[in-house]
Amino acid sequence: MTQLKIAVAGASGRMGRMLIETIAAAPDAVLAGALDREGNPFIGSDAGAFSGQLTGVVIQSALDKGLADADFLIDFTRPEGTLHHLEYCAAHGIKMIIGTTGFDDAGKAAIRAAAEKTAILFAPNMSIGVNVTMKLLEMAAKNFSEGYDIEIIEAHHRHKVDAPSGTALKMGEVIADALGRDLKECAVYGREGVTGERDPSTIGFATVRGGDIVGDHTVLFAGIGERIEISHKSSSRVSYAQGSLRAARFLADKPTGLYDMQDVLGLKG
Repeated sequence: MTQLKIAVAGASGRMGRMLIETIAAAPDAVLAGALDREGNPFIGSDAGAFSGQLTGVVIQSALDKGLADADFLIDFTRPEGTLHHLEYCAAHGIKMIIGTTGFDDAGKAAIRAAAEKTAILFAPNMSIGVNVTMKLLEMAAKNFSEGYDIEIIEAHHRHKVDAPSGTALKMGEVIADALGRDLKECAVYGREGVTGERDPSTIGFATVRGGDIVGDHTVLFAGIGERIEISHKSSSRVSYAQGSLRAARFLADKPTGLYDMQDVLGLKG
């Protein structure tokens, strides 16, 4: 069996550790590298030391060392770090699975450009359940296009630094596209004071941050006499890690191109 040689960025973080555990348990994958930012206290330590299962892979800050044996990099870090990794991976033909959120338009453009040199899967959420939920939202939006107000409510742990979450924004984009709207023009990200009556063409967002919430997302379609709620709640990061491995398997035979989890699951069209 040919094994997927995968490196993990942010190896000492919560998501990085979950990815390392998941790769170690997969029969068709092997941890081939581990990265973290320069100055991180875990630099130089074994990537599996946190779990007591040594991998023989040392966490590195230098990309040439951390990615020397890797064919894939899974990256759930921050935009500035991911873009730094992206440049190196594009130049060296290393395929990327990007779960990082919070990119601006320039960052997204850089990812599109890099996909002309290597294969990239870019998705705000790697969970299979979330991506099936996206398809359900598309179907629902088309049927609730008139007479229903749409609100997206998301909750995450206290350490999350961007808001709304990338998943919530993607949900908004899916719904807006299904309705023939532009999310940039119809999104409402906060309400305070005397706001006047709700504009029925808007899509509202509400954000909760607290505790150790892994990730909860609910889309409310509020009509007259009824409310429809479509929700996804994550209780563990393992679903993101499993989805990332599925993404790597999907990219294995792709030399270049930009894909998302809808491609992996065959949900487009």
